[in-house]
Amino acid sequence: MYDFERAANSGRARAGVFTTPHGVVETPRFMPVGTVGTVKGVSPHELRATGAQMILANTYHLYLRPGAELVRELGGLHAFMRWDGPILTDSGGFQVFSLSNTRRIEEDGVLFRSHIDGTEHRFTPESVMEVQRTLGADVIMAFDECPPGGCSREEAISANETTSRWLDRCVRRFAELEATGAYPEQTLFPIVQGNVYEDLRRAHARSVLSAGEWDGVAIGGLSVGEEKPKMYAMLDVLHEELPEEKPRYLMGVGYPEDLLEAIGRGVDLFDCVAPTRNGRRGAAWTLSSGQINLKGRKFATDRAPLDPGCDCYACTHFDRAYIRHLTAAGERFGERLVSLHNLRFLLRLGEEARMHILADDYDAWAADWLARYRAARPEPIAP
Repeated sequence: MYDFERAANSGRARAGVFTTPHGVVETPRFMPVGTVGTVKGVSPHELRATGAQMILANTYHLYLRPGAELVRELGGLHAFMRWDGPILTDSGGFQVFSLSNTRRIEEDGVLFRSHIDGTEHRFTPESVMEVQRTLGADVIMAFDECPPGGCSREEAISANETTSRWLDRCVRRFAELEATGAYPEQTLFPIVQGNVYEDLRRAHARSVLSAGEWDGVAIGGLSVGEEKPKMYAMLDVLHEELPEEKPRYLMGVGYPEDLLEAIGRGVDLFDCVAPTRNGRRGAAWTLSSGQINLKGRKFATDRAPLDPGCDCYACTHFDRAYIRHLTAAGERFGERLVSLHNLRFLLRLGEEARMHILADDYDAWAADWLARYRAARPEPIAP
């Protein structure tokens, strides 16, 4: 049921079709993040209208509430969320490891305290497989150790070794649960770590690829504080190591210029909370003006749409002056409109990238787009 067919290449950029039990995903494609079972402020039919084909939900948050078993009792994650397309769940590893003051890494797994009520919990590779299989997403992620940006070489080596040992345990438990026949069809993606060390990235990619037969591979541990040129350099390295016939998922990356830089280095799938997080702060992405802070007074009488070239609901129905009024007044509708725009902006960017890959002029188009976007200096995000 899982398949990846490459339709075209343009340089290193790839256009493909990833087939899952809940439908196909045309790549390259951004996946909106539904952290607790919803993309903040956006309904499923609105998501479809933005061009979303596959979305992400978060294991850590759904584990804490409402709990995986309750989700299963209510029909599984697709029925629970009322989303009939493909879903990916992350392992919860990034959230757990970001709780640096309230967690302890051990060989067996990670002991952590809930950010909600302070109760103590443990994630192991086995329990993370059990939670994700119970939730029922199409693609589930292996449990990994994600070291922070700027970590030492020794820390990166240790994280690679832990991630590899945990991957073996994830594979075994995934297979055991699959053998019961009690779960929907799912596939497991491994995660390549290595921080910003070229030799560690290469070594870990080879270790991961030798650990099983995968339907796709995730790239983790980037966009965690390192400088952007270092992230791009690691994608260059991994393009040489990862199989051409499998989709590549870059975790936690979703700013416009990063999307195009990564697509040009062979990445197929992306996720990030930035579109809706920025939307709630009144920050909108535009090609004409870069990133604009709608709380600025200069937009109070601006009758232009957020971005003149955008076909989203916000841009085709409202102007900057009205949306600026809503965001300045703290009205939720304003946050929703900017979130919808930012989601459509990224998803349309992926669609345009795919079109230019199919036309075999991706590199020239992306260079021109990035030059225009970077020339319009982004404004600071509103606090």
